[in-house]
Amino acid sequence: KYVNKRPVGHGIPGVLFSISKNNGIIRSHNLYSSIITSALTVGFGGSVGLEGPTVATGGAIGSNIGKAFKLSYKEITLLISCACAGALSAIFKAPIAGIVFALEVIALDLTMWAVVPLLIASATAALTSYLLLGQNVLYQFDLTEQFHMGQIHWYLMLGAGVGLLSVYFTKSYIRISGFFEKIGSPWKRLLLAGGVLGVIIFFFPPLYGEGYEVVNQELRGEYLHLFENTFFEGWDQSFALVIIYILAIIFIKVIATTLTFAAGGIGGIFAPTLFMGANTGLLFGLVLNQLGVDVSLSNMTLVGMGAMIAGVVHAPLTAIFLIAEITGGYELFFPLMLAATISYGTARYFVKNSVYTVQLAKRVELMTHHKDRNILLMMKVTDLIETNFKTVRPDQSLRDLVQVITTSSRNIYPVVDEQNKFQGIVKLDDIRHIMFNQEMYDVTRISDLMVTPEWTVDTNEQMEEVARKFTESGRYNFPVLQKGKYLGFVSRARVFSSYREMLKHFSED
Repeated sequence: KYVNKRPVGHGIPGVLFSISKNNGIIRSHNLYSSIITSALTVGFGGSVGLEGPTVATGGAIGSNIGKAFKLSYKEITLLISCACAGALSAIFKAPIAGIVFALEVIALDLTMWAVVPLLIASATAALTSYLLLGQNVLYQFDLTEQFHMGQIHWYLMLGAGVGLLSVYFTKSYIRISGFFEKIGSPWKRLLLAGGVLGVIIFFFPPLYGEGYEVVNQELRGEYLHLFENTFFEGWDQSFALVIIYILAIIFIKVIATTLTFAAGGIGGIFAPTLFMGANTGLLFGLVLNQLGVDVSLSNMTLVGMGAMIAGVVHAPLTAIFLIAEITGGYELFFPLMLAATISYGTARYFVKNSVYTVQLAKRVELMTHHKDRNILLMMKVTDLIETNFKTVRPDQSLRDLVQVITTSSRNIYPVVDEQNKFQGIVKLDDIRHIMFNQEMYDVTRISDLMVTPEWTVDTNEQMEEVARKFTESGRYNFPVLQKGKYLGFVSRARVFSSYREMLKHFSED
């Protein structure tokens, strides 16, 4: 409330919002606020990661540099993407994953104009990280057990299971966040969420902090460390109790993460996602080994991490290259590809947007993904109404209509009653054969000439539906109504002209 004046949760949605709705401008306080508050959050045990705020801070640096040099929207967006790619590349020492992250999550268009700066930024960031921090990496792992093609079906099953778990992660995050958003007082949220989080971590210490050390122990096969200094220390003697404990950690992790955000903490969901994926892969490997199937626990753990990133973040390529670069090779590339793809497909079937974009998409504030559809969603019928159509009443004569025609520049004449209720339209082409026959002027009523259009548009309709009507009907104009009352017309030309202008503004190329 007092340090980070506009908290952005796990950071990356704030970057996407700035690109979509704020011309790429990120407030200058984000240069320091997210990174400081996230460090404090994790330092005090918040069950979140540091990657999201770090990436968001990089995006803020790129945005403010672009603003200082008065660059265009396209150039600012590129700087933000390069900074985000560089941040992820430096964190994991994974330059390829950083580039792919910018393309998949930030949704930068794949053009040479964008790719070359991304390559330079990501490679430079990884090199700088090596120079300043040495060979140390967040996840320390040496691949010692080879992948065997005969085990591929187990990795496919792991991918499907992790995909369903990704759906649980996203939906739980949204529902718990929604519950706490209804609590108006930040102090009440802090006490309730913080209190529950404290109880959870008291009983499940592995959920304390970002979980890097826990995952590293599991990658080394030392998963029994999960039980050290807990109330369940004796459970490691029973396989069934080990499975129950790991299951509890997996399902409670997302609750702990969301409670951290609800209490006012700042952090990222990248580390919690990797934590859940690692434990899911470990759990699956333990069950298979118990059933007599010889699979590598460390390999299962790594593939689970990649599959979870693919499902939660909707970034399968980022997941594949991130895990491949973490392991220092591509021996697990094939199972990673299959598990990540299946996890992504499963999650996408149930949840159309990632955890980063779901709330932005719900508020129609997302322009970086599915630009064509989102532009239509942003457009409003009421902003495109044309009102220079002369109205007539059904009881008027043809003579009255001819007089109106002489002062009108349009060839369609809406017919309304005294309460402005829409009755129909008269088309100039339909009356051309009688409009010069003066004998018909006083005996013909407009009600005899009007037709009821098959297609109309309501002011509450989404522009996507209006565009569909234009495509299906082949019409060029639709009457716009509000509770049956006539407001004007919306034209195909104006809709698509406005669409092209907005698409041009948000285009990267």
